[in-house]
Amino acid sequence: MARLSLWRWGVLGLAGLYFLVPLAASVVFTVDVPGRGLNFDAYTRIFATDGFLTSLLLSLQLAAATIAVVLLLMVPATVALRLGAARLRPVVEVVCSLPLVVPPIAFVAGIGTVLKWGPEHLSRTPLFQTFVAIQNPDFPVVLVLAYVVMALPFVYRALDAGLRGVDVRTLVEAARSCGAGWPQALVRAVLPNLRGALLNASFLTFALVLGEFTVAQLLGFRPFAVWIVNVSGSQAQLSVAVSVLSLLVTWVLLLVLAGFGGRTHKDSRS
Repeated sequence: MARLSLWRWGVLGLAGLYFLVPLAASVVFTVDVPGRGLNFDAYTRIFATDGFLTSLLLSLQLAAATIAVVLLLMVPATVALRLGAARLRPVVEVVCSLPLVVPPIAFVAGIGTVLKWGPEHLSRTPLFQTFVAIQNPDFPVVLVLAYVVMALPFVYRALDAGLRGVDVRTLVEAARSCGAGWPQALVRAVLPNLRGALLNASFLTFALVLGEFTVAQLLGFRPFAVWIVNVSGSQAQLSVAVSVLSLLVTWVLLLVLAGFGGRTHKDSRS
């Protein structure tokens, strides 16, 4: 047992070094100015930099919309698989796993082809305005649709893991016997028991949208990740400082999520 514990601590130590050493090097790069010593100008200039708030707000809006759409799609689908559509489970698993197989560059190339095909063939139809509207730079709906597809593998696994610990059929039958309709049974009986899974799915989707670069860049939009890369060409320290802060914020959200999920689990047990 002592040898196993030592091996476990060794693996955890190596993993900690793997993540902490690059982060520490990034922090040193942002605060160590040659000839001036420690300087925190890179962090104080973040909020005043042109495009920071605009790109960050855009990414937050895209994340909120993506989370809402993907949960509206996947929660009823995963619950239906548990209730009476078990034969479709392999099909849903394959469909939700496809974004992991298709490279993002191929995915965005397909999207770009469709967006170019629309004006060429639908310019005289009402659908042309739809193609224009979903590419509005102020809020590109096409990015939300792309992110929903990219988030499917993570959301499906998170919800499926949560549903494994819940007797969905009994909960729905109990709610139905009390006079609740199907939507009411889902909202009042099933969803409260999936708080942890919903939080996990939401956090994974948020992290994906906040850090996604390839699709947004190739489609010509400028959310937060694209802004960081564009700034890095002229203000390297600033871009690294923003990356460090975004990583720390993500870690804090993960810790809060873990604490909230653990508290919810204890409350449900009591």
